[in-house]
Amino acid sequence: MEDTELLIALNMIPMLGSKRISDIASTFKDMQSFMKAGRDEILQISGISDKLCEHILKNRDKINPSEEIIKAKKIGARIITIADKDYPELLGQIYDPPPVLYVLGDASTLKYNAIAIVGTRKASSYGRNVAEYFGRELASREINVVSGMARGIDSHAHKGALDAGGPTTAVLGCGIDIIYPPENINLMKKIIHCGCIITSFSMGMRPLPNNFPARNRIISGLSMGTLVVEAAEKSGSLITADFALEQGREVFAVPGSIMSPYSRGTHKLIKQGAKLVEKIDDILSELRLESAFSGDIKESGTTADLSGEERAIFELIDFQPVHIEQLLTESKKTSREINSIITRLELKGLIVTLPGGYVMKI
Repeated sequence: MEDTELLIALNMIPMLGSKRISDIASTFKDMQSFMKAGRDEILQISGISDKLCEHILKNRDKINPSEEIIKAKKIGARIITIADKDYPELLGQIYDPPPVLYVLGDASTLKYNAIAIVGTRKASSYGRNVAEYFGRELASREINVVSGMARGIDSHAHKGALDAGGPTTAVLGCGIDIIYPPENINLMKKIIHCGCIITSFSMGMRPLPNNFPARNRIISGLSMGTLVVEAAEKSGSLITADFALEQGREVFAVPGSIMSPYSRGTHKLIKQGAKLVEKIDDILSELRLESAFSGDIKESGTTADLSGEERAIFELIDFQPVHIEQLLTESKKTSREINSIITRLELKGLIVTLPGGYVMKI
C-alpha cells in the first residue's frame, strides 16, 4: 500500500497526473525512498521522460506533505487518499481515479447514492428553476446532489438540495482554501453544513482553465448518473457527460426551448441516446432507486392542496413569464390579494417570482 505522505507529495507536483502519481508511488512505496531516489531510478518508471524527470527533481525539494496536512487541518479540511477506506467507492472504480482528495465538511456525504447536476453558467429562469427542482427532489430522497458550485445551473442545483436539507457535494477546480467563484462564499458555507466540498488540487491552487476537465471527471465519477440542464452546443457540461459515458454511468438531459442556444447541448445529448428527463421518477426508475422511496416522499409542486382562489390564479400563470398586472386584470382581484396568493403558491413550490414583476410556473 502506498504511503499517505508520498501520495500527497506527488499530488503537489504540478502536471504529474493520476497515472504517473500511481506509478511513482507504486515504485517507491514511501516518502523516504522517493526523496532518496536518483535520476536513473526515476527514469526507469514507465512514461517518465528526461524532461519530466527534471521537473520532478526540481519540485521534489520544494514540497512538504506534513505542512500540507497541517494547512488543511487549520481550515478544517481532511485529506483522503485512494488508500483510505473512506475514499468514495464509485470514484475509485473509474480509470485512473484521483489519488488524493481534500474534503471540507462531512465526508460521510460521499457514501450516499449520488447524482450529478450540471449545466451552463448563463442559465435562464427556466434552467435555474429546473436545476433547483431536481436538486431539491433528489436531496429530499437522501441522494447526494453533486455539482461544481459554478455560476448558473451548478449553484442552483446546490441551492435546491440545500432547500431540502442536503446532502450535496461541490467539486472544485482549485484548492480547498480558494473560494471560486468568490460570490459563492455563502453558498459554500451552507454546502459545508449540509454536505461537503471536495477537490483533487493541493492547497493554494488557483482555478486555472485546464483544471476544470479534471474537476468534471470527478463530478461524473462520484455519481451514478449525470443530469445536464441547459448547455450550449460546445459546453463543459457536455465534457462531463462524455466522462460519465466513458465511466459507464448514465446520462440524462432536460429538454428546453428550440429557440434557446442553451438547449442545443441537451438536445444533442438526447439525440445521441441520453435519457430525456421531465420529472424525478425518470431518473429514479432508470437507476432503480424508486423502490427505496416509494410512498415516503411527496413530490413538491403538486396542486392537490390548492384552495379555490389559489387554483384560479395558478391557472392564469404560464410556463413563460406573466406580469402581475395581467393577473390583476384577468382575476379582478386587488394587488394585496394577488401578492398574498403568489406568495403562497411560491411557498408551495409551484411558481417562481422574477425581476420586473413577473411570475412563472415551475
